[in-house]
Amino acid sequence: MPKPLILIALGGNALIQKGQKGTAEEQFANLKVPMRQIARLSRDYRIVITHGNGPQAGNLLLQQESCREVPNMPLEIIVAMTQGQIGYMIESSLDRALMEIGVTTEQLFVSLISYVVVDEKDPAFRNPTKPIGPFYTEEQARGLPYVMARTDKGFRRVVASPKPLAIVEHREIKKLIEMGFIVICCGGGGIPVIRKERKFRGVDAVIDKDLASAVLAGEIKADVFIIASDVPGVSVDWGKPAQRQLRKVQRAELERYLAEGHFPAGSMGPKVQAILQFHRATGNRGIICHLADIERAVAGAAGTEVEAISKMHLTVDGGAARL
Repeated sequence: MPKPLILIALGGNALIQKGQKGTAEEQFANLKVPMRQIARLSRDYRIVITHGNGPQAGNLLLQQESCREVPNMPLEIIVAMTQGQIGYMIESSLDRALMEIGVTTEQLFVSLISYVVVDEKDPAFRNPTKPIGPFYTEEQARGLPYVMARTDKGFRRVVASPKPLAIVEHREIKKLIEMGFIVICCGGGGIPVIRKERKFRGVDAVIDKDLASAVLAGEIKADVFIIASDVPGVSVDWGKPAQRQLRKVQRAELERYLAEGHFPAGSMGPKVQAILQFHRATGNRGIICHLADIERAVAGAAGTEVEAISKMHLTVDGGAARL
């Protein structure tokens, strides 16, 4: 039997933490904690890694807005550039972590530029809300060819964040997993593309990394889907005296809390939606945990977990029914 398959979605703070500038040294230092855990887990599990790119994409946008001597790149290219950048940093850190535990040749890994299919008729394109890039004064914003929105720090470009439908390279990812590779993919939610006849065309949009990861986790039939960020798990009644963290919950219970508005759209909401989407598709374990608790979460000792549905068969009227 093959080893169980885990998809680990790393939050943007895996590389750049609050208050940091985002230097290369800081990002490599921050990757040590999750990569050492992933290296140890690779002994017993097949692993796919996805990651955010918010701070890195923001820095690239700021750099190109500050320089008029070279042409600006569209957002799809910015996402591709960060996939390569962060993929390299993860590979380098993982290589060192594997060597620390004596794994030098047998473990293979690869970073993959990833496209994510979206619907060009998605309503998000009519109402872009995702802020990206630097802040501008009102006067500066008037002269820019983007949709701009007022924020508490000034005006900022906003783009669509459509729903991810499919990962274009999911077959290639499956093959690489079968060949024994740790695969690093879907960086920043992937490069958003729409289908035009038999071709794909990139669009100016950003995809939520956790929702894209949930799509991929379903396509490759991961046994465990983990979203690792800077919080220990999911809490209800956040900021109130009754606040409490959920540990192991049934899907219906988490769906009820989501419907009641416990999880804001700009923070925990997409993570909870991603876990629920994966669980509906597979019935397998979905976990939200802290970056430092990935191993403990896999062991069932940390994070908020929607438990796997039993794969037992029951005999019903002489036939087999799968739970």
